[in-house]
Amino acid sequence: MQARGSRIVHGNCVEVMAQWPSESVNFILTDPPYLVGYTDRSGRSIAGDKKDDWLKPAFAEMFRLLERDSFCVSFYGWSAVDRFFDAWKSAGFTIVGHLVFPKRYTSRTGFLRAQHECAYLLMKGRPARPDWPIGDVLEWAYTGNKLHPTQKPVGSLIPLIEAFSRKGGVVLDPFAGSGSTCAAAKLLGRRYLGVELDATHQTTASDRMDGYSQVVRPGKQVQE
Repeated sequence: MQARGSRIVHGNCVEVMAQWPSESVNFILTDPPYLVGYTDRSGRSIAGDKKDDWLKPAFAEMFRLLERDSFCVSFYGWSAVDRFFDAWKSAGFTIVGHLVFPKRYTSRTGFLRAQHECAYLLMKGRPARPDWPIGDVLEWAYTGNKLHPTQKPVGSLIPLIEAFSRKGGVVLDPFAGSGSTCAAAKLLGRRYLGVELDATHQTTASDRMDGYSQVVRPGKQVQE
């Protein structure tokens, strides 16, 4: 199996990625399980969200698949950040930036009200610095999580793909969920590859791609 876009594959991402050739992906943007045992208000949960046995093997495969001098952006669970850092560094990534997505709502209440998402910018090799870097605080819109318990907004992912991938390159999301990364890549005219463990979500994500067929223009509102 070759790492060619554009499609979303059903399966264990470590096993699927192992079949693809090294340095065949231009950019990775992914939202892995946060390792918090998450369950939403309707009782939906995330596969692989309690054990971390997949964490190091998955990021090792991601590092292998990335082209030299390229980037990965990974969301993460803040309470498991030590395990994510260990996995990223063990794979060979250099951590070069932190991204924050403020929310206009509270997603969880504990000692604090949770009102943001966050991700890290990871680097393989030594890519050139951009002439005009994007900011590390990006807008966030509530999706309603209709398609997936932790559905990410396409509009928030577009600036990352635009900044860290090249036109014609392959954008990979090994934890595709509802397919938001793949949708954003398609809107920008990139090829995409997704892997999703849950068969229902994989079908939803694949079907969803049919609704994203035009290249987005600056200032154009993105349908989630």
